[in-house]
Amino acid sequence: MTSSPEPEFSHVFLGAGHAQNERRTWIVIYLCAAMMVLEITGGIWFGSIALVADGLHMSTHAGAMLLAALAYTFARRHANDPRFSFGTGKLGDLAGFTSAIILAMISLLIGYEAISRLFAPVPIHFAEAIPIAGLGLVVNIVSAWLLSGGGHGHDHGHSHAHHHGHDHARDHDETVEITTPAGTLRLQIFETNAPPRFRLFAGTADLPEAATIEVARPGGDTETYPLARQGGYLESLEDIPEPHAFTATLTAGGDSYRMAFTESEDAGGKISRDNNMRAAIVHVIADAAVSVLVIVGLILAKVFGWLWMDPLAGMIGALVIASWALGLIRDTGAILLDMNPDHDMAATMRQTLEADGDTLADFHLWRLGPGHLGAIVCVGTSSPRGAEYYRDRLRRFHALSHLTVEVRQV
Repeated sequence: MTSSPEPEFSHVFLGAGHAQNERRTWIVIYLCAAMMVLEITGGIWFGSIALVADGLHMSTHAGAMLLAALAYTFARRHANDPRFSFGTGKLGDLAGFTSAIILAMISLLIGYEAISRLFAPVPIHFAEAIPIAGLGLVVNIVSAWLLSGGGHGHDHGHSHAHHHGHDHARDHDETVEITTPAGTLRLQIFETNAPPRFRLFAGTADLPEAATIEVARPGGDTETYPLARQGGYLESLEDIPEPHAFTATLTAGGDSYRMAFTESEDAGGKISRDNNMRAAIVHVIADAAVSVLVIVGLILAKVFGWLWMDPLAGMIGALVIASWALGLIRDTGAILLDMNPDHDMAATMRQTLEADGDTLADFHLWRLGPGHLGAIVCVGTSSPRGAEYYRDRLRRFHALSHLTVEVRQV
């Protein structure tokens, strides 16, 4: 039995945009703090209790952002602290989970207050309430803009973003090197500005005159692709349908070679998503949504006398916040409990390790931080292979930042 830990000993598993997100969060804190002081001071100076109340409400924004900023700062400062066995990458998920709990409590308070006002209406000072709600909306929009990158195209991974099932920016033209007795060949799924097809290129070995590829998909379906010469390479005669996650067996010159192709590691954004930033953005977006509902409710109540619109807007806002909070609790809780972050990726990794008839006896996959995964695999094999062989098989999974391989001879 042989085992091999990850040869690189770095345990820094922070997200790629950690430093930028930390700076943006502190900027939003300064903005919220300035607005809070301005509103409270102005409310006291002009005798407006509504303005004071909104200033105090702005302090909840500053508090939520402070939680996120401190999580970024602590994670960065202690990234190399040996007391953290797998680094501080999960600290953002812990902060996101805490923020989600706070959001859920806020939704309950808003819902309770809205129901109370529905049965016991209170006088509404429209002249003050509508401008203050509008000011709050502007601050929230600016805060969300800053947190999401300030117009620089930063992908904050918010849960409403749409992701395609195949990440073309990353997975275009995936190439697998094949070792043959005569040398190496390179098999590629080529799809740059063209329908996806197999292409076989010469490496240190000469191209065969003809070859065939048999594809075995996870569900058990098989497909056969004859390859024909096209200039300096062989190309399949038919297009390869999506998804491109399967085991391929190349037959050439009487010999067969098996290999695995993978889809994007992070099609749903679960691996790279920064839940600390996501929680901060959800907080300001949720409050912006409530501000919009409040403005609409107040205008309708003022114009038509529908006083019930104000509490109704509050109840709708509470449901929206609760929904986002529960989604955040579910996602961050799963990471904190080391649940499998991507079942499709896990299945593809298993298929990759078992492609040559070996058996995966034990397998653990979990998230270490945004964009970083850890894995422990135990492979049973009857071949004289070491841990490095299986480590090479998994190198294409770029998110694997910490890998431990154990090999058992069977």
